[in-house]
Amino acid sequence: MVPNGWKHKAFGEVVKLSKSKYDPKKSTACFPCIELEHIVQETGQLTGNVPASNLGSTKNKFKAGDVIFGKLRPYLRKYAQPNFDGVCSSEIWVFSPTKKIINPYLFQLVQTNQFISEANKSAGSKMPRADWGVVSEMIFPLPPLPEQRKIAKILSTWDNAISTTESLIDNSKQQKKALMQQLLTGKKRLLDESGKPFEGEWEEVKLGQITEFIKDGTHGTHKRYETGVPMLSAANITKNHKICFEGAPFISEVDYQKIHAKYEISVGDILLTVVGTLGRVAIVEKKERFTLQRSVAIIRASDGVDNRFLMQLFSSNDFNHLLVRKSNSTAQAGVYLGELAKIKILLPAIEEQEKIASVLVNADQETELLEQQLADLKQEKKALMQQLLTGKKRVKI
Repeated sequence: MVPNGWKHKAFGEVVKLSKSKYDPKKSTACFPCIELEHIVQETGQLTGNVPASNLGSTKNKFKAGDVIFGKLRPYLRKYAQPNFDGVCSSEIWVFSPTKKIINPYLFQLVQTNQFISEANKSAGSKMPRADWGVVSEMIFPLPPLPEQRKIAKILSTWDNAISTTESLIDNSKQQKKALMQQLLTGKKRLLDESGKPFEGEWEEVKLGQITEFIKDGTHGTHKRYETGVPMLSAANITKNHKICFEGAPFISEVDYQKIHAKYEISVGDILLTVVGTLGRVAIVEKKERFTLQRSVAIIRASDGVDNRFLMQLFSSNDFNHLLVRKSNSTAQAGVYLGELAKIKILLPAIEEQEKIASVLVNADQETELLEQQLADLKQEKKALMQQLLTGKKRVKI
């Protein structure tokens, strides 16, 4: 049932596709050009643009405040509302609203699951494109203009909060990178328990010298089951140093016992991806039964070496560059364990290792807290959109 004062409308009744074009071969004007890669998925944010005069093909023109939507692979949810005049790829729709809908409300509308669902009823399989004939027939409830303005204003405050939190996350990550560069190289020394800076030279050691063993996952093929013991791959080690079991196949108990007849994966072991996606790292935090594919190596630190320090070192840009240089030149990059063991690192005394690890782990936790806040904000906004854009919850004008 449509809310009082609202009307059911077809999307094509209140929004048209802009027909304004820009041909760099015929125009001397130079506009900033937005390509699909400049639109961040699900955020409405832009990462930049390129001069349109440098491009050879005809583009769609837009004005400041217009809503644009990526019609190629619409499931990527690429939408934006630029605050400048410019042009965009022909793979991006520029919406031209009628007098029945305002751009800020339209911007919120194209983010809804209903709109994305209609856009995904597309043509093509490898390169699916949203079909205007389908999208234009989408029926939705439309409030009067004053209510549109109020709803859009409310939701924009959530967008601002989300954008601010995303900026805080980016800053937190950049600060940590700078801190890693200083602390993991000894350029900056922390204070010891007495309040004095740590002293003493760092020792250059090979990774194989400071580990009990370095072992990669099974090289064999094993039958997969719907239940059993999870077999993790590089895809199950996240950028945030977490072990994720989602999507992992299962092997039988018999195969698990054969693989682990000579060793076990223990709490405190470091998992490092060494095939395909190189350099993702996590620590086994609790006793869980799982095994590993060839793409993940187990590294167990010897006495006198802090595993958290090693994990932070392994996640540094310098170490990742080392892994790339050590990797083979096949289609899927991989690092042999023998080469991994030969990698040289600088190692301070255990007390300094522990202090450095604590500082960097705390930095990770601060970022994780911000990321959780961001996830909560996005979820809350989705719930609010569902209420406001359907009229289930009315606003006061």
